[in-house]
Amino acid sequence: MAVAVAPVSAFEFLGITLFEDQSDKDAEAVIVDPQPYTVTFTSSEGGTVESALRDASALMRDQDEPASGAAGLIAKAKGDYRRLLAALYNQGYYGGTVSIRIGNSEAANLAPDVNLPDPVPVTIVVTAGPLFTFNDVAIVNQAPPTSDPDDQVELPVMRGYGAGEVARSSVILAAEQLALQAWREQGHPKAEIVSRDVVADHATNTVDATITINPGPYAAFGPVTVSGTERMNPEFVARQTGLRPGIEYDPDTLERAQKRLDRLEVFSSARFEAAETVRSDGLLPYTLLVDELPGRRFGVGATYSTVDGLGLEAYHLWRNLFGQAERLRLDARVASIGYPVNTEEFDYFVGGTFTKPGFLSPDTDLVAAVSAERTLYPTYSETSASAKVGLTHYFSDEITFEGGATFKRARFEDDFGTRDFATAGLYAGATYDGRDSTVDPTEGFYASANVEPFVDLLGGKPGARLVIEGRTYFGFNPDDAFVLAGRIKAGALVGPSLNEIPPDKLFFAGGGGSVRGYGYKSIGVDDGSGIVTGGRYLLEGSIEARAKVTEDIGVVGFLDGGYVAADTFPGLDDLRLGAGVGIRYYTGLGPLRLDVALPLNKRPGDPDYAIYAGIGQAF
Repeated sequence: MAVAVAPVSAFEFLGITLFEDQSDKDAEAVIVDPQPYTVTFTSSEGGTVESALRDASALMRDQDEPASGAAGLIAKAKGDYRRLLAALYNQGYYGGTVSIRIGNSEAANLAPDVNLPDPVPVTIVVTAGPLFTFNDVAIVNQAPPTSDPDDQVELPVMRGYGAGEVARSSVILAAEQLALQAWREQGHPKAEIVSRDVVADHATNTVDATITINPGPYAAFGPVTVSGTERMNPEFVARQTGLRPGIEYDPDTLERAQKRLDRLEVFSSARFEAAETVRSDGLLPYTLLVDELPGRRFGVGATYSTVDGLGLEAYHLWRNLFGQAERLRLDARVASIGYPVNTEEFDYFVGGTFTKPGFLSPDTDLVAAVSAERTLYPTYSETSASAKVGLTHYFSDEITFEGGATFKRARFEDDFGTRDFATAGLYAGATYDGRDSTVDPTEGFYASANVEPFVDLLGGKPGARLVIEGRTYFGFNPDDAFVLAGRIKAGALVGPSLNEIPPDKLFFAGGGGSVRGYGYKSIGVDDGSGIVTGGRYLLEGSIEARAKVTEDIGVVGFLDGGYVAADTFPGLDDLRLGAGVGIRYYTGLGPLRLDVALPLNKRPGDPDYAIYAGIGQAF
C-alpha cells in the first residue's frame, strides 16, 4: 500500500530542530551473517605512531561489531593493509611492513568463502622500519610572491616541506594545496597539479619530492546562473552573491558570496559550480545550485531560574515572503511564572520583526520591528509599545555595523510613582566577533559598542546612552578541554536627573547574563531613603573556567561582579559579587547549561542562592 505524506515545516524545540527531511541519509546497514572477531595489535613503534595506526585500522575501530560474514571480515582486513601503510607514510615511514592474520592465515591469502571460527582471532603486526626525511624538494611553476596581504599564502616550507624535515605524506599533500591556493589567490581558478613525483631512497632513508603545477589562465568572475529556485527570485539570488562579472577571481570573494547566501536563511543547500573552462574573454561563468527550505518554521523554548521563575517562549517564522528572502518572525513570551501561580505577576511580551536582505547592497539588511510588553522587574514595572527601523551592514565576516531610529511609548511604576514617557531616539553600533563559535566559544575575541541618543517627547528632556562590552576566550590542551573565559561590560548615561529618565534607559545589573546569584535587574542605586532606581553608570565583569570531564559532560566555576552608580563612581562596598558552579551537557547544537550561584555580599531582599538553566554558555 502506498501512503502519500505531505511535507511539514521544521519545528524547533529548545534549540533542537525536529521533523526535518531525513531522506538523504544512508540507511542503516543490516548484517545478515554476523562474524564476530577479536583483535590483537602490535606495533614496533609506540606513542603517536601507534596511536595513528590504531586510529587508521577499521578492524580495530569496528571490533565491537561483527563483520558481515567471512567475506566482509576479509574485505575489511584487505582494506586495512592500505590504511595502515598510508598511516605509516603519513608518519614518515616508507619501509614498513604490515601483517594481518585471520586465524592462522594471512588475510591476503584467504578466499572469501572460507569457514572461520566464531569468534575468530585477528592479529595485526606492524613494523614501521626506519624514519625517512626529505632530501630534495621542489615545486615547479610556483606562484610568484605578492605584496597584497589578502592574497598571501603560507609557504609550504613552513608546513615542513623542506630538506631535513620528516617526510610525511600529509606534508606533501599540504604543500600541493598551498601551492594551488597561492595561484588561485592571484586569479588563476583552474590551477591544477600536473604531477607528483615522490621517490624514496631506502639506502639513505630519504625522500625526493617534486610537485609540478599548471597555473592555468588568469580569469575574472563571469555571469552567475541560478538553478533550483522555486519561490525565490533567481535574479535577486544572483545579485545577492555580489559576484559581478569582471571582478578578479578570488576564492575569498567566492567564500564571502557563500556566506551572503547562508545569511538569507532560505536555502538548505547552495553550491557554486564553475564552468569547465575560462571563456576567451577571460571570464569564468558559474552555476549556483540551490535547494530551498520550507516557507515556515516555528519553535518553542524555556528558561528557568529560582529567582526569576520559569519563562516560556514561542516563535513563528515566515521565509521568503515576496521572493527576495524577506523574513517575518513573530515572538511571544510569558515569564516570571512561579509557584503558587499568580497570573498578575507574569511578564508578557509579543513582537514581530521584518527583515529585508539585500537592501541597497548585498551586505545590507533592512530591519523593522514592533513589540509590546508588560514586565515586572524587582525595582520597577513597565507597560510599553515600541518600534524601530534600521539597517544592518555586514562589513566583513567579523565586523557588523547597525543604525536606525526608535520610538517607545511606556508607563513605568517605581519608587518615584507612576510616570509616562514617549521616547524617540537613534541608535548606532559596531560589533567585532572573532570567536570560533557563538554558543560554545573556546578561543577568540568579541567586542561591541553601542550609542543611543534619545529625547522624551513628553518632558522634552534629551539624553544619551553608551554601552561597550568585550569578551575573550583561551582554550588549553589540543582539544580545548579547558577554557578560560572573561567578560567586561561598561555603560554611561548622560541626561537629566534620574527621576526624569525612563527606567529602561537607566542601568541595572543582576541575572543569568549579568551578575549571577541576584535577580534580573535587581542591582540598582539606593539613595539612602529606601528608593532603589537604576544608575547612570554600569561596570560588570565575569571570569569563568570551563573543563570537560567527558566528551559530553563539562563543569564550570565562575565569579561575577557588578557596579551600578548614580552620579559618581561607586566604592568597593558597592560592588556586588556572585560565585558558583555549573554543569554542561554538550550537544551538537551547543551545551545545555545549569548554574548554581550564591550572592557573596547579599543585601536585604536578595536570594540565598539562584539556579539558572538555559542553552549555550553564559557568555
